[in-house]
Amino acid sequence: MKNNALLFVLKIIAWLPLGVARYLGAVLGHFLRLTNSRPYRVTQINLALCYPQLSAQELDGLSRQRMSQLGQAFFETPKLWRQSSQWLLSKIVSVEGSEHLQAALDNPRGTILLVPHQGNWEVIGLWVSTLTTMTSMYEPPKMAQLEHWIKSSRQRAGATLVPTNVRGVAALLKALRRGETTAILPDQVPPAASGDFSPIFGVPAQTMTLVHHLIQKSGSQVLLCTALRADGGWRLLFMPAAEAINSADQQTSLDALNRGVESIVALAPSQYQWEYKRFKARPEGLPSIYPKGS
Repeated sequence: MKNNALLFVLKIIAWLPLGVARYLGAVLGHFLRLTNSRPYRVTQINLALCYPQLSAQELDGLSRQRMSQLGQAFFETPKLWRQSSQWLLSKIVSVEGSEHLQAALDNPRGTILLVPHQGNWEVIGLWVSTLTTMTSMYEPPKMAQLEHWIKSSRQRAGATLVPTNVRGVAALLKALRRGETTAILPDQVPPAASGDFSPIFGVPAQTMTLVHHLIQKSGSQVLLCTALRADGGWRLLFMPAAEAINSADQQTSLDALNRGVESIVALAPSQYQWEYKRFKARPEGLPSIYPKGS
């Protein structure tokens, strides 16, 4: 019953003008801060950990900004799921690094897009799907009522969705070998068997090895990209990953991946998903970063 009510609310939100949705999202962000919500508490922990050079006042300001951006992402995403590709195209304010994207798409060995959880990552997949053949991993949302809505949105844009398992990885590799494109969210905590530790912002983070294995088996070109929130829509940016990401040495490749994520975050720190427990997996012998209940 609760999930059905939330779905009803989200579908109403989807009809709001983008500016109104973002305004209401900023109000939600203010509420998340005032109530000392879990996203706000985790954001404070992560920011203090990753930006030790900032003063308490600067960290507080960035935490406040993040809550506003989080609320805006929550309110604008249902609109992305409802609207057409033509509507999305009309909301792309600028595309920086389009020459890097075109060069990658021309690569017969395929393209891997690394899309950190920043701005609105849904925009990247939906927009790039209008340009080329996309194959992406898809994990059903915890709220089952959303699955049809999300899947139909991505498939309507032209993306092929594959499961987040061995079969899905095999499908990604086949797509890349056909010269196609895939998008991967590289900053999620993977299962222990599918990752290794590499520092990000100086903090050890369990980092997926999937990207390294795909590069080694496909020879695909790798780009980092983001869709940053801007007045009237989104600003897209594409940049080549550092050459070291292609290294046969896994640790070197993982380190380069995380340096790339850092470079994307630096473009707009308040738009990064700091409320995610990125450091919940810890090297053996190190204490947990997040207190119980945070």
